[in-house]
This record gives sequence, C-alpha cells and structure tokens, in this order.
Amino acid sequence: MAPRTVRVLLLGDTHLGFDLPSRPRIERRRRGPDFFAAYERALSPTRRGQVDVVVHGGDLLYRSKVPSWLVARAMEPLFEVADRGVPVFVVPGNHERSRIPYPLLTRHPGVHVFEAPSTFRVDVRGTTVALSGFPFARVIAGESFAALLAATGWASTPADLRLLCLHQAVEGARVGVQDFTFRRGPDVLAGRDVPAGFAAVLSGHIHRAQVLTQDLRGRPLPAPVVYPGSTERTSFAERAEPKGYVLLELVPGRGSRQPWVLGSRRFVPLPTRPMVVVDLDVDGLSRKELASRLRARLATLDPDAVVRLRCDGVPRADAAPLLSAPTLRTLAPRTMNVELPRPFPRA
Repeated sequence: MAPRTVRVLLLGDTHLGFDLPSRPRIERRRRGPDFFAAYERALSPTRRGQVDVVVHGGDLLYRSKVPSWLVARAMEPLFEVADRGVPVFVVPGNHERSRIPYPLLTRHPGVHVFEAPSTFRVDVRGTTVALSGFPFARVIAGESFAALLAATGWASTPADLRLLCLHQAVEGARVGVQDFTFRRGPDVLAGRDVPAGFAAVLSGHIHRAQVLTQDLRGRPLPAPVVYPGSTERTSFAERAEPKGYVLLELVPGRGSRQPWVLGSRRFVPLPTRPMVVVDLDVDGLSRKELASRLRARLATLDPDAVVRLRCDGVPRADAAPLLSAPTLRTLAPRTMNVELPRPFPRA
C-alpha cells in the first residue's frame, strides 16, 4: 500500500572545510568544527527513523580544490545515512564548481550525485519517487534552464511523485541584513520558468531558509521552491538569520494534475554561535586607552561569539599595532573568534 506521506530531509550549504586547515599555522579557535557539528545534527532525524529521503541542496564543501581527506570525511555521514536504508541525493553547488572533487570517494549504492542532468527513482513503501536535477549552472535563465531540465529526462520517467533538486537563485529569494531580493539576471531562474509537474523544487544556494510560492508580480508558482538555508553562518551578512534544516512531508493531492503536493514544511533550527559586529571609536586613543576599551567591550559579549570589529577614526601610532588579529586574540577570550575587516591606518 502506498504511504500517506513521503518524508524528506532537506539541508544545504554546509560548506564543510571552512576554516579547517590541514596544517594550521596559527593556534586559535577554528570555526571548522562548528560546520561539521551542524552537519551531523542536521542528519540526526535519519537515525530516529523520521526520514524517507535526504536531499543535500549543494555546496557540501566550501570550495572545489580540497584534500581528499575532506571529501571522505564529508561523505562518511551520508554513507551512514544510506546504510540505514535512506537514499541520499546531492547537488554539486557553485562552491564546488558544479562537481564534487574525488568522485570515486562519493561512490555508494545509496548515495546519488547529480553529476550531470539526470533523474533518479526510488521506491518509498510502494510509491515511486523521481528526483530530477543538475549541478549548479552559471546561466539558468530562459532557454538554458529549459534545456537543462529536458536533459534530466524527467518527463519520460514514470513516477508517482516528482521532485526537482537544484542549487540556484530563484526570483523572489531574499538574503542578507539588507534583505536583498533576487529579481532577474542570467543566473536567476524566473518565477514563470518554475516547471509544473513537480510537487516541489528543493534548492540550495540561498543561505536564508524560505519558501517561495509566487513570483514578484504575485502570480502563483507552479510548484513551491523550498530553501533550507545554510546550516552555519558563513558571513556577517547572515548574523541575524537562524540556521538549520527542513523536514518536508509530501502528501497525495487531488486529481491527476497534482497527484502529490507539499503538505507541510518544518524548519528545524540548529544551535549556532552568536555573530556580532562591534563598532568602536578609536580616534586619538593611546595604547593603554585602546587596550582598556577593547577589553571592556569584548567582556560584554558572549565568550563563544564570533566577532567582527569595525573601528572608526585613527588611534595614536603606539596604539595602532593593537588593531591586528594576533593582538586581538590576546585581548579576547580564547573561545572567541575576532576578526578585522580591513587594516587600519596609523596616525
């Protein structure tokens, strides 16, 4: 008997390897372990039998040129999920330049990577689920998208439930503290091009969790576009955004035009370290005054915070050396990450 629901865990933009050098030259707290911890937590529902399918929406890794040990470590949790009988689907993202390096390390019968436009089929308790997708495309607008979609072979693949897996920006997606909205461009999928025939479009690339159901003119999309967001904050533009993953339930629809639809979406937040921007007036301060002001300001913050220091003005010549990463690490708690966005001038 076919299930009443198909449960999908959607995560993306894990950026594994970020701030995780093989041979660190400086001893300081690294953020790399935070990214792996969030990744492991996001996959935890698979250990409790709460998931039928896992989709990773892309940017599994933080860049394309990485050591083989990082790919092996990134794939190991996905292999464990597949070994529990939960099929896994991975879209190569733009940070991976549309391909996962060391492809032999990704081979597993239960892990499916969209190395090219393709469609995979899996059986979920009697329901045939077809997942179509392709790697990140730098040009996605108009005919480019139509050609990539056709190349997946989705229309000729029999299935009960269809899902489209991408790593793309779609018209109407919003990001950043200034709420930037993607509108048009060669790398933006227009709302009118979102295809009918799919219960949902599951995508990475946008780091803020959101669901798009209409275009910027208010017209309904043929299928909802679901972004889980990133599992960790990768920039200070994301400092106010919760991070996590999404649990989806696909349910039978009404009639042949929509045999399956997105029934529910639950965003599950993950614990993240606070990310703080500190503005400090340093104009004319002596070394002693600046050190005192820095210590006092940093002491007001969560000792686990990730901090960006923005200084206004120019301190005295003897104080300027304090505005360097090595010195700031001596003033801040060892558990804190402190960074400067740019070098500061000296008087």
